[in-house]
Amino acid sequence: MPILHWLTRDEDIRAATRVPYRLLEEVSDLSSGDTDASNMLIQGDNLDALKALLPFYAGQVKCIYIDPPFNTGQAFQHYDDNLEHSIWLSIMYARLEILRDLLAPTGTIAIHLDDEELAYCICILDEIFSRKNRVNICTFRQAAAVGHKAINPGVVTVTNYVIIYARDKTNNWKPNRVFTKRGRDTRYASFIENYEDEYPDWRLIPLSQAFAQTTGETLREQKKRLGDQYETALDEFVLKNADRVVRPARPDYQGVGQETRDMIDKSKDDPNRVYLQVRQNYSDIYMYNGERWLFYRDKLKEVDGELVSGEPLTNLWDDLRSNNLHNEGGVKFPKGKKPEALIKRVLELFTNPGDLVLDSFLGSGTTAAVAHKMGRRYIGIEMGDHAVSHCVPRLRKVIEGEQGGISKSVNWQGGGVFRFYRLGPPVFDEDGQIRSDIRFPVLAAHVYFSETGHPWKGAGDSPFLGLYDGRAYALLYNGILGDKRPGGGNVLTRATLAHIREEIAKVHPGADG
Repeated sequence: MPILHWLTRDEDIRAATRVPYRLLEEVSDLSSGDTDASNMLIQGDNLDALKALLPFYAGQVKCIYIDPPFNTGQAFQHYDDNLEHSIWLSIMYARLEILRDLLAPTGTIAIHLDDEELAYCICILDEIFSRKNRVNICTFRQAAAVGHKAINPGVVTVTNYVIIYARDKTNNWKPNRVFTKRGRDTRYASFIENYEDEYPDWRLIPLSQAFAQTTGETLREQKKRLGDQYETALDEFVLKNADRVVRPARPDYQGVGQETRDMIDKSKDDPNRVYLQVRQNYSDIYMYNGERWLFYRDKLKEVDGELVSGEPLTNLWDDLRSNNLHNEGGVKFPKGKKPEALIKRVLELFTNPGDLVLDSFLGSGTTAAVAHKMGRRYIGIEMGDHAVSHCVPRLRKVIEGEQGGISKSVNWQGGGVFRFYRLGPPVFDEDGQIRSDIRFPVLAAHVYFSETGHPWKGAGDSPFLGLYDGRAYALLYNGILGDKRPGGGNVLTRATLAHIREEIAKVHPGADG
């Protein structure tokens, strides 16, 4: 596989291992609600914050969405979005490595970029996640060729990209099926006039004629009366009568089964009646004079709680307009803000309610706000003042029931909680010694992760940390009292060993200790 090289590559690929494990310290004044809430906002450098999350969340995150600096001078103040390519790559490589380790085996990462660093980013993503785990490169149309964009000569750029990789496509990874709202398919231009009769006697008339008959007018009279509203009214008529609106289509005779071929032949021999083939788990086939009737009802999909004309989502996302974007969330963010509908689409594709979502370039807090409204758990990391000035007030408004963005489409009514954290000191000091104020649960999480590569899920009330791959792990440490006596918990005594064996037996009966 081709490998991308840059000036400081050899040093950069080891950057993540050099970052110390640091504590996350809650700021209660900036938190909202229950201190046991799983939703987290973290203020601090995202590389340090991601490393701090590893002992607790490795392999737990279902979806990561990041909108890193595009390297085009468009980012907000505390990101240098005019970096040289090699510096941009060095920043991204270390972070992407940790993000990979945080992803669940069935997880997905989506990276939002323009074409400035697109090719370079794909190269390092292929290296970190593997080329075989590349899912899609979706084109997001974020603007139109109007205003100042239309003045510049040459090709007008109105799109950027969402690059999507799976953690492991072979490990039961499966995206959700998502549909988008589309305009009426005008090929469906026929109407079953006598739908109440038995199907063999059904007759077709033009759709426009059927619509005119509902008001007792001629087509010309109806169009004149409705004027510009004619197509809108016709769309509504089609949706209400989707069982009767059809499109005759000639099937591929060689591409269908024998039973369907026989029915095609029968319908040609007897062209004055409709034939029916009933199928399990598929739409029934109605055939008339060698042509299959495709029903408009099969095109209807539920999108945002509404039954509409829909089609499967493609890799061209041209239906997510950024109208009134500056007002979304009630925070001002002149550059770099993404529409809530875009994040909603990513989460609809790759998560379900209760799943954990992560954004390590949180910006104005859009990903956290959308995840909150959609019933996903989330971790958002923002290194600048926007964590306090934008993200906190935005999420508080969400909790209060703010109705901007996607709120109406997901029927958001408010509620929920989040906790706010800042980065604390490293777990180990400059000499590699455990800091004196480190509490047992924190050290236990770091020790267990260092030994197993998996997050620790214990309660911190026992020296026994858990079993992994047939091996038991225990930690003798009393970071609260600093008591080094045998009774203080730092010394392996017969009593301590017996306790550890008892804990092992609880989770692994029959083990001999």
